[in-house]
Amino acid sequence: MIDVILLAGRLLFVALLYLFLFALMKTGIGLVKGQRKKEKSWGISVERGPKELRGVKMSVRGPIIVGRAPGADIVIGASYVSARHARFSIMGANLFVEDLGSTNGTAVNGRRITEPTVLKNNDVVNVGDVAIRVRYE
Repeated sequence: MIDVILLAGRLLFVALLYLFLFALMKTGIGLVKGQRKKEKSWGISVERGPKELRGVKMSVRGPIIVGRAPGADIVIGASYVSARHARFSIMGANLFVEDLGSTNGTAVNGRRITEPTVLKNNDVVNVGDVAIRVRYE
């Protein structure tokens, strides 16, 4: 008799364990789906500059370097651009642009910056005659 009770207890325990794991997975999948739909992210797009760069769009998920060096994420092959001219980076929910000590400077909405500057949706960052628009979508 005790064997039947122990067997029933084990089966009940396994059934409850499977129900718990199923509920956990369903909740986790729902969270992932919800994050994908509602998640906004920062993006940049080149609006003005050399023909080969116009229309280039990038999502900002980590630091993005703009410069003349071949290792930069956005390469501007002009003499007025420093090898490592500016950097876009995300800190928390904010997007920052920072001039990396370039000779000719970096401007946000026409104003030259000297320190890391927080960007807003639709701001325009100028590196020489290249205009990069920032979007939060």
